[in-house]
Amino acid sequence: MALITENNMLKIEDLHGRVHDYLRISITENCNLRCTYCMPAEGINLTPKAHIMTANEIETISKTFVELGVKKIRLTGGEPLVRKDARDIIERLGKLGTELTITTNGLLVHEYIKTFKSAGISSLNISLDTLNKEKYKQITRRDHYDALWKNINLLMENNFEVRINVVLMKGFNDSEIINFINLTKNLNIQIRFIEFMPFNGNQWDKSKLVTYADILELVQNNFQAENILRIQDKPNDTAKNHKIKSYVGSFSVISSVTNPFCGTCNRIRLTADGKLKNCLFSNTENALLDTLRKGESILPLIEKNIKSKFPVRGGMKSDEEFQNPELFSKNRSMIKIGG
Repeated sequence: MALITENNMLKIEDLHGRVHDYLRISITENCNLRCTYCMPAEGINLTPKAHIMTANEIETISKTFVELGVKKIRLTGGEPLVRKDARDIIERLGKLGTELTITTNGLLVHEYIKTFKSAGISSLNISLDTLNKEKYKQITRRDHYDALWKNINLLMENNFEVRINVVLMKGFNDSEIINFINLTKNLNIQIRFIEFMPFNGNQWDKSKLVTYADILELVQNNFQAENILRIQDKPNDTAKNHKIKSYVGSFSVISSVTNPFCGTCNRIRLTADGKLKNCLFSNTENALLDTLRKGESILPLIEKNIKSKFPVRGGMKSDEEFQNPELFSKNRSMIKIGG
């Protein structure tokens, strides 16, 4: 698992030759929204606080991964900024020498501008699934649309790179795709359309899916072909990137369902209760936190976790398997994974 490279650096490589240098850490299961695709309608049973990683434990585990070659860390939740010691965690991880970033619903970012800057955070992913105020209230079960846009503007004013995550659902917000793209005409933001993915408790079914092909067809019908530019994707990028010629910003599609990007996956996920997941869709986990609290090395568990990673989507090779609720319901709900 951990190998020496030609530059005398360690790396985390699975049995399929994929190097894992991107760690996503959920620091809380709590959230100040109740998004329908993320949290079951009945809510979730939160993990007792005693079983959630402390700031010290998050820092210790993160340092281990950085020593193993991790170059990028993303903080997620729940909503990471609702955690009382989020500022402390951000400041600690900002000293590890990696690219540090965060995925947030944006409602509390005004309280963290100075912290983000001091920790070296330059980009944030903001979750926003509709440009309609009433729809926003419907999907989040909260009425914070105006406050969110105030904070998005604040981030742009402070020169942060803003990426807006849009989970598309047929019959709900697919009619807003062009409206979202038109935001990029004058705003230097990236709109990231995400195919609706199956998780425990989110009422997923294929009829709600808006595919990458659907999006491209709609874009082609609304913009002349010569004005739709395909942007070079970054290595290990999950998004297929595009922009409209002369527009300031860009848009992309994360097609986890119809065009999975497993062959170049470099991601490892750590849940708020210290469980390591080698794939967003995996229903198996390794308890790093329990081992750490025993005073034992977590390296063998990391190796075991990465070596057991399947070539594609947690071992669900076919669409039939991927769409089978008996399989995907064995996974956690999105809010307990951390996105």
